[in-house]
Amino acid sequence: MEDIQQEVFKAYEVIKNGGIILYPTDTVWGIGCDANNPEAVKKIYALKNRAESKSMIVLTTERLFHKVFSSPPEVTWDLLNCTEKPTTLILDNPKYVAKEIISEDNSLGIRITEEPFCFRLIEKMKSPLVSTSANVSGYPTPRNFSEITKEIIEGVDYVVNLRQQDTKPTTPSTIIKLKANSQVTIIRK
Repeated sequence: MEDIQQEVFKAYEVIKNGGIILYPTDTVWGIGCDANNPEAVKKIYALKNRAESKSMIVLTTERLFHKVFSSPPEVTWDLLNCTEKPTTLILDNPKYVAKEIISEDNSLGIRITEEPFCFRLIEKMKSPLVSTSANVSGYPTPRNFSEITKEIIEGVDYVVNLRQQDTKPTTPSTIIKLKANSQVTIIRK
């Protein structure tokens, strides 16, 4: 049986020392690090061969969400409460994260997660967790662990030993951009 708490501890030790991890999320497998560590964020950009002008999202708990966005538009909670699948919101004026993950228009994608491993890790870190799909930029997003390339697996500092045998395909989150004036744009369903 998988031991979530042990994996949280191992991942936390790597992240607190500036490392990057490969881990299961509430959607697809992700590559992550402390969202407040610019050097670790740069490692992820390099591994993914991703342009630094393309921002990444963060996972958080509801409690930490308010540190990143102190006054989100009122419709934020209505949107989150009416969606049936994991939903990433892109909101303006983030704080408490490395500038390297904020997009050029000063927005950031954020998703509140209750997935047990991610939730416990974020609570232990007391910081949002970068979450970007486990693929090199331009290549398809892996639908489960078995589709992740050797290049990605060998390029991280730790691979979380949970749900690696799952074969059920997963899908990325819905993405909704929400401007300060409450204008809503659906980026990905």
